[in-house]
Amino acid sequence: MKQPDRLQTWIEQGNVHISQLFFQFYKELKISDEEAMLLMHVHTFQQAGNDFPTPDEIGARMMCSQKSVTTMLQKLMQQGFIAIKQDESEEVLTESISLQPLWNRLIDCVQVDEVEEEKEKEKAPSHKDMEGQIFQLFEQEFGRFLSPMEIETISMWMDQDGHTPAVIKMALKEAVISQKMSLRYVDRILFEWKKKNIKTSSEVTKHAATFREKNIQIQPSADNTAKKVKFYNWLEDRN
Repeated sequence: MKQPDRLQTWIEQGNVHISQLFFQFYKELKISDEEAMLLMHVHTFQQAGNDFPTPDEIGARMMCSQKSVTTMLQKLMQQGFIAIKQDESEEVLTESISLQPLWNRLIDCVQVDEVEEEKEKEKAPSHKDMEGQIFQLFEQEFGRFLSPMEIETISMWMDQDGHTPAVIKMALKEAVISQKMSLRYVDRILFEWKKKNIKTSSEVTKHAATFREKNIQIQPSADNTAKKVKFYNWLEDRN
């Protein structure tokens, strides 16, 4: 049995609260609030055994005229949300309003929503994954494995001091730029940032740029010409 057919069976048996699913996604389907209420009334009539409620019957439950109900039903049919189903049994032709097209569209919305969620999960690493990457990043920059004490220090930055992996990564970058590869130097950078209430990556970028502009050193380049090098010694900052 196909998924939409299973959903329809569950709905008919009263095992699925379709209103939750419908009200979650009807806006994405560009169904108006009034049209959504009409569809729910049709669904309610059918659950009570009336498979083909008339516009008069529906209008009697809504604050709109029979003409408005007829217009909305026609629009919903044109947009592919409902259909008129004909059944012939014992030479008697009966008609009913089928909400199966609507259920199919809802299933499509759910599937698209799940795909988008999976893409977002794949795109953005979790906080826990980023924490694990921090240790690997320090080992790459230091060119060696971290000692148990160093691992504990980095963990304390995150668990006790509340620094995010992104901010710790930027502190390590500052140490690399300054050519002072030690955990003590990174710790001093984080201490200064915390003292100045700097918590986000954007705040770090703005703060570091400001201090580098004030601390430009002149170093000779390969062709013996003077070259400006942006540098800031975080260990000497006592402001």
